[in-house]
Amino acid sequence: SASALLSSRVEHCRKTMSAPAKKKNPWTPMAAGCIAGGIEAVCVWPMEFIKTQLQLQSKAKGAAQPYNGMISGLSYYVRTTGFFSLYRGLTPTLIGSMPKAGIRFGLNALIKDRLRDKDGNLTPGKNFVAGLGAGVAEALIIVAPVETVKTKCIELNQPFVSGMKHILQTEG
Repeated sequence: SASALLSSRVEHCRKTMSAPAKKKNPWTPMAAGCIAGGIEAVCVWPMEFIKTQLQLQSKAKGAAQPYNGMISGLSYYVRTTGFFSLYRGLTPTLIGSMPKAGIRFGLNALIKDRLRDKDGNLTPGKNFVAGLGAGVAEALIIVAPVETVKTKCIELNQPFVSGMKHILQTEG
């Protein structure tokens, strides 16, 4: 009957959710995070590129702006410099996004494993602490430096290596 089927499904969910989690190899979520970070960067980069260009345009005084929004910016670059110009400046973000997500996923798994009780359970508070620790490490190690280089490369209209050399020569 339908109620017996529903009852067995509810019991299965209860057992599955209350079962202690097995310790996982932290390299697995780290590798998955690296792959996910790379895919994410490639997918969202054209919008990030246009957003950064709009921010830089707003700093330019007196210059006529060739576009004023996301759609008009995407259209402008595809029309004037070609589709692949939307990916200018992607390298530093790609280099940063892969380890960034890898660190976040891997460190989160590692911290969660360390915070589990003797039965393998993890409280919501400890889960929060694991996510917070992984997020702070990600921000300090990867996000701030990569965002600085990315923005400078776009502003200077230079590839990653040239932009990095320029930053090191002019700003230390």
